[in-house]
Amino acid sequence: MNPARRRLNCWEYRMCGREQGGLMSDTLGVCPAYMAMKFDGLNGGKAAGRACWMVAGTDKGDCGLGISNSPNCHQCEFYRRVMNEETDKAHGAFHSVTR
Repeated sequence: MNPARRRLNCWEYRMCGREQGGLMSDTLGVCPAYMAMKFDGLNGGKAAGRACWMVAGTDKGDCGLGISNSPNCHQCEFYRRVMNEETDKAHGAFHSVTR
């Protein structure tokens, strides 16, 4: 990974404003990935900020791009970014995701 490239959480990357206290959190609610503390630290993120595809409720338009936690995750720029940054140590490959 390029040392100058900071590892972002999904809400930072997408600038969706759905983190707690974010601009859109009152209107759209706080993102389930932001609240999923059981994934805290996974891939170096806060809560599920770098594993949003593993959190129910981040699909079907709930997330900034509307494609997380679905068969289309591999099309998501953020998913691909995390997989690239984490390379062989990445957590959350599709075959390991369970709902």
